[in-house]
Amino acid sequence: MLQDKDRVFLNLWGQQDWRLAGARKRGIWDNTKDLVALGREKIVEIVKDSELRGRGGAGFPAGLKWSFMPKEVDPARPHFLVINADESEPGSCKDREILRNDPHMLLEGCLVAGFAMGAHTAYIYIRGEYWEPLQHLEAAIVEAREAGLLGPDACGSGWAFDIHVTRGAGAYICGEETALMESLEGKKGQPRLKPPFPAGVGVWGCPTTVTNVETIAVAPTILRRGADWWKGFGRPKNTGTKIFSLSGHVNKPCNVEEEMSIPLRELIDRHGGGVRGGWDNLQAIIPGGSSVPCLPKDICSEVLMDFDALREVKSGLGTAAVIVIDKSADIVEAICRFSHFYMHESCGQCTPCREGTGWMYRVMTRMVQGRASVDEIDTLLDVTYQVEGHTICALGDAAAWPIQGLIRHFRPELERRIAAYRKQAPAQAAE
Repeated sequence: MLQDKDRVFLNLWGQQDWRLAGARKRGIWDNTKDLVALGREKIVEIVKDSELRGRGGAGFPAGLKWSFMPKEVDPARPHFLVINADESEPGSCKDREILRNDPHMLLEGCLVAGFAMGAHTAYIYIRGEYWEPLQHLEAAIVEAREAGLLGPDACGSGWAFDIHVTRGAGAYICGEETALMESLEGKKGQPRLKPPFPAGVGVWGCPTTVTNVETIAVAPTILRRGADWWKGFGRPKNTGTKIFSLSGHVNKPCNVEEEMSIPLRELIDRHGGGVRGGWDNLQAIIPGGSSVPCLPKDICSEVLMDFDALREVKSGLGTAAVIVIDKSADIVEAICRFSHFYMHESCGQCTPCREGTGWMYRVMTRMVQGRASVDEIDTLLDVTYQVEGHTICALGDAAAWPIQGLIRHFRPELERRIAAYRKQAPAQAAE
């Protein structure tokens, strides 16, 4: 169990003061000048050595991503750091708590990471519905400016750095980094083709790094305590601590910080109070938000909560939004609702996604009723593979994976419904 002395997020549940005075008591903004004094290359080197992977879903090595930014800064093309606080993944609810309860963690991380990338400006793109987190974030920025922590001489480091907040309009697609940049520029939120990649040609055509709230918030702590301390948690390449969001049919839904690679069952029993009705009442778990495939009870009993372990069982850690589904729920209807969500949120730019998400949803509505043929299960699966990997961004993948997981682990339930419907159909026709 993660000890209190090793926790990074000391006010995750909002039990302490979120303002600057409270943040300083928790060690935030403590000798930040010395962190900047490490230099750009040293900061990136430490983050690389820590094996920190992005906490926004993809799990890309953070230090490597930071290193993609050009070493030399062209005054005509300034560098930008963009924080993705859109958090629209169903089931994910961690970033809003950082913004609400410890916004200064993010601001300090922006300064350190921004300096490491040669950026003098950061933009925080926040989901428009996050009203209270927005208020706290903007108030924290004002406090930081007034205290000299941001501005022409941020923290007395000699580095000019400022942060601006932009509200989104609730589009899920703007959680994709290039669609976010389009929205930030005042355009329709649609993904861009890559290459060019953001580190070369990003927002307003300038070098840009887009990264997640939690990823940036932990950076100062890693620099203070060292890469070896961070690597003391979790397995190799899956290091550090992580905020897990437990929801669904657990006795105590919550956000909790734990070390990576904790067994899924232990995470639920220890922090979520167990599955409602006991572990034997478990039907399935979606371990990383709605976009990753569900896992049945037998796999959930053994699997570890990290990027590599979940990939090995054909699912993913994603945002670590753990959605627990007990036997009282209709698993087919649950996945059908996800299909409706992705159909609704598709930007329509790519034909496989625009047409495929709607087609998959319509078939799923019939699968819920059993109003289909057994052959259509394979047809549906084949279409998910035609959508997956054939779109500009990963929304097509996100729409396909939940259905693939359903067919992989719950095909007998789909076949049972089809058989039951066909058995009832003659009687209904006679009536």
